[in-house]
Amino acid sequence: MEYLEFAVDLARSAGDVLKHYMDRDKQVELKGRANLVTVADKESEALIINGIRERYPSHAILAEESGTSGPSAAGKGKWIIDPLDGTTNFAHQYPFFCVSIAFEQEGQISCGAVYDPWRDEMFSAARGRGAFVNGERITVSDVQGLGSALIMTGFPYGFRDKIQTVLAQFAAFLIESQAVRRGGSAALDMCYVALGRVDGFWEMDLYPWDTAAGLVILEEAGGKVTDFSGNRFSIYGKEMVASNRSIHEEMLRVLKKLG
Repeated sequence: MEYLEFAVDLARSAGDVLKHYMDRDKQVELKGRANLVTVADKESEALIINGIRERYPSHAILAEESGTSGPSAAGKGKWIIDPLDGTTNFAHQYPFFCVSIAFEQEGQISCGAVYDPWRDEMFSAARGRGAFVNGERITVSDVQGLGSALIMTGFPYGFRDKIQTVLAQFAAFLIESQAVRRGGSAALDMCYVALGRVDGFWEMDLYPWDTAAGLVILEEAGGKVTDFSGNRFSIYGKEMVASNRSIHEEMLRVLKKLG
């Protein structure tokens, strides 16, 4: 698929930008107490946007740092990009971050690429064509119960204003699952569910650039994605529960008990 091949190539080039800055001054700025931006975010995003504008000038773009650009109507399609998902990790040299690029057509994410430059892992998928990592097909795990599951989550930037909710969710899943991990990159968390490294993921206060590419990758790997109420997930919504399908209803019950 043309758009997927382009997304993969662009994500890899943007990942090279991140690798360049790994051992260099990152010029960290604060957008909020727990919300950082670095020179790598900016250069990676500029590379991606310039590449899209050169190749597909009629397409719209939604990017984390610069917002919406391009044609006001996204009838030709819209690229949704996160030039560096996991900026705080990156700023601290913690190796869990990625580039995320997705293409949306007629309200559906048709393809996506998530590149982890540290591990050189390229996750990719197009609708109806399966999900892959470095060209090898991937599927979700076969874990059958939440009690045997490894779960991932993330904390919203404004978690200090929602600390009771965040801690209540975390505590509930700690009790009900085998273990919980907090990675710091929603896009990679979703890809880890797709790959079967973990069995489920939940988070609130997400944005389209966090979830667009991971959504198609996870669904094409056989996973299930909903909001906290079990409704169909939209990248423009805020809540996500993602799983290998087998533990999905159990995860939803944990959240519903909390109200």
